Amino acid sequence: MQLVSPALPIGAFAWSQGLESAFELGWVKDEATLGAWLDGVLEDGLTRCELPLLERLWQAWESGDREALAAWNDWLLANRETHELAEEDLRLGQSLARLLGDLELLPEDGWLPPTPTYVTLFAWAAQRRGIALADAQLGFAWAWLENQLAAACKALPLGQTAAQRLVERLRPVLAAAVTRAAELDDDALGPALPGLALASALHETQYSRLFRS
Repeated sequence: MQLVSPALPIGAFAWSQGLESAFELGWVKDEATLGAWLDGVLEDGLTRCELPLLERLWQAWESGDREALAAWNDWLLANRETHELAEEDLRLGQSLARLLGDLELLPEDGWLPPTPTYVTLFAWAAQRRGIALADAQLGFAWAWLENQLAAACKALPLGQTAAQRLVERLRPVLAAAVTRAAELDDDALGPALPGLALASALHETQYSRLFRS
């Protein structure tokens, strides 16, 4: 719960993952369109990228496979299609690394890749704390959903009750995503989110914005 709490001081609240641009473009404008956007990102993004990658990184940390750690960390960065999306992963990773260092929970010197992503550090923290893999994946997905809904409540005329209705609808979808992610082979991995990539790219020059991405 500590690791997925919105109070964790890593600055996740500053990022919307292209969602703010989708608001500006009119692609997401109410509860229904937000739900459809989140469904799509979950199915074609987290299910095929972050969640299965979290499994591979968690296992690499557990087995002490330094080569796999570096390879999957680099794979994730290569799949970030815009400057903003890559920067978010690296900035959150740096923040989590600083926090874990302050808590004396960092891995030994030489184990972290030169540019560790947030997912890589999250996997380490979960494995280090003895959190079961499926619980870590579900917690990661829950933290993503909470952050997306928080961004929507700030930038849209979306009330807290509407956000909770979306939570109720998407809770079982999060659990199904974890199950589906475990079934994917390495060759099946990779996000398919052209709309999100376009929104993120356009956000870099958006005139007025609240979020860093």
